[in-house]
Amino acid sequence: MIMGVHTLEKFIILAGEEGGPVSNKLGGIWNVIDAEAKTLTELAREGKIDEEIKVIVVGPYFGYVGADWNVGRNRVTSLEGLKPVDDDTIVNVIKTLGKIGIKTFQGVKTLENGAKITYVLFDTRSFDNITAEFMGKSMSLTNKVKGEAWILLGLDSLSFEKEPYGQEYTHYLNLSYGISEFVRLLATKDSDEFVPVFCVIPSDDETQCRLEAERKVSLHCHEFGVFYALARIKRLGIPVRTVATFHATIPGRAAGYKTIEKIKKNDSTFEPWTPIGLTKLESLAKYADVVTFVGDSTRKEANLFYGVDGVIVRNGIYIEEEIEFKKKDELREKIQNLIADKLSKLNINIDADPKKIIPIYTISRTEIENKGYPDLLDALVMLEHIIKYRILGGTLDNDILIVCFLITAHGPKDVRKLPETFPFEIPDEILIGDEIRLKKMITERKLCCEDIFKEKRKVISGFYPQWLSENDGGFNMKMEDVFAGCVAGIFPSRYDPFLLTGLEAGKVGTPFIVSRICGLSDALRNIKRKVSGIGGVVIVDNIDQKREESVIEYALGMEYFISTYLTDRVKYELICSEALDLAKSMNWEEPVKQYYEMLSW
Repeated sequence: MIMGVHTLEKFIILAGEEGGPVSNKLGGIWNVIDAEAKTLTELAREGKIDEEIKVIVVGPYFGYVGADWNVGRNRVTSLEGLKPVDDDTIVNVIKTLGKIGIKTFQGVKTLENGAKITYVLFDTRSFDNITAEFMGKSMSLTNKVKGEAWILLGLDSLSFEKEPYGQEYTHYLNLSYGISEFVRLLATKDSDEFVPVFCVIPSDDETQCRLEAERKVSLHCHEFGVFYALARIKRLGIPVRTVATFHATIPGRAAGYKTIEKIKKNDSTFEPWTPIGLTKLESLAKYADVVTFVGDSTRKEANLFYGVDGVIVRNGIYIEEEIEFKKKDELREKIQNLIADKLSKLNINIDADPKKIIPIYTISRTEIENKGYPDLLDALVMLEHIIKYRILGGTLDNDILIVCFLITAHGPKDVRKLPETFPFEIPDEILIGDEIRLKKMITERKLCCEDIFKEKRKVISGFYPQWLSENDGGFNMKMEDVFAGCVAGIFPSRYDPFLLTGLEAGKVGTPFIVSRICGLSDALRNIKRKVSGIGGVVIVDNIDQKREESVIEYALGMEYFISTYLTDRVKYELICSEALDLAKSMNWEEPVKQYYEMLSW
């Protein structure tokens, strides 16, 4: 007698500190998780992978201003537009979590193609107010989590919680615990004990029966903040397929641009300021079934500092539209007019047509050395001399002005404190940390707007210490619109595991310059160019060359894009098209298929 076959449920869970339905932060890992979720559902709808998979994104929930452990970022989670969860299995797991006091917020997003993504978010602050039992004692859930982490993996939370990063460490531990409980319950019969869910499957000769899991659960953890989730799952013996992805390493970030020397010398020591507790969380990647890295440099770092190895899976970009050159021109004209208007209000009147103002940009975290700001500012000084000689030689007009926007901020600024001339007028009281230092560096190199007349500058730096948005108190434009409206982007990082911002430039058809140290440059070198000569992307060697040579190449790269824009618009549009084609060739389908194969079991 052949016994009935149950429907096999397959869940892929994408976890990360940035996991959630909407990002109110600049790019980064949120884009990666969001793109992976969308691409998985699209591939399933197209029949390129298993059509039955259910994609769940898990992460933290910050319900109000001040709930974020990171006061500088001050994230607030939005669930607007999400529908209630209607999957019975997920609903039952959420109810079980509620019974043990773990508070979640959830919803479902339906994409244009009809596919669904479920979001389950955890309020880690509530863990302090939840009473739990552990080893016969009553205590807060937070303390239970820390006690269990010591027993399972030897994490010395009592020491780490006293460090300056203690609140961050505790948040990650609680978040990972909540995620692992959700995964555990999903992979079992929603009970406190491990009881796998089985269904009866006929064998090939239909005379015997075998047992197979009724639910197959896979967990993909992005970055160290959620690595404890997969380590706990493995230590508890729960049958879940796990993948850990490094987007960087903590010791590498701490060492910054010195990391490449550490790799060359096989120096695995940590810098004195490295947060040891967070490195302990990051080292838990070793418990994953598969470990991946976004670039070769990150792989080398993880192997050096943790003895962890794995495979490289590059990041990608999610592109839905072609270039609209008319729209790019309109956005550029808007930026040009805003620059002219704001400068005129500071009594810096540009006599020339605003269309002779050439906006370019860089955007990154406020990590001055790691992001190569000294190199960029020195390259702008050199660009000043190149442009003046081009003017003297009669190949460029005398009335041009190049403005390079340095878009970087420790956190969003209160728009009520910004003058209408922002970003050319920046109140000192709104700046903190390295923002103050960066402003000073710009002033010392005479790249400020007042130097247009004082020093007869043709190249200035527009420091933009604010997160870009339609209500940021500056240009009041969406991030992608600023990128599209600029003539070129430049990303001279001395330390950057991948550089998604380069692909974001290519996505809107803006040519860009990238340093060789970035993981993105490795991928770009393997892509066939479509424009002869330099093309839409310039890669500057900042590994083997001397710093002075790299600075020269940054300046020449900027001059190439600017001169082409001013003198040969047909060629410039071809360059823009190649930048988009390069970004398209690095879409998410290939890396997501790789992740899917690793997550399948």
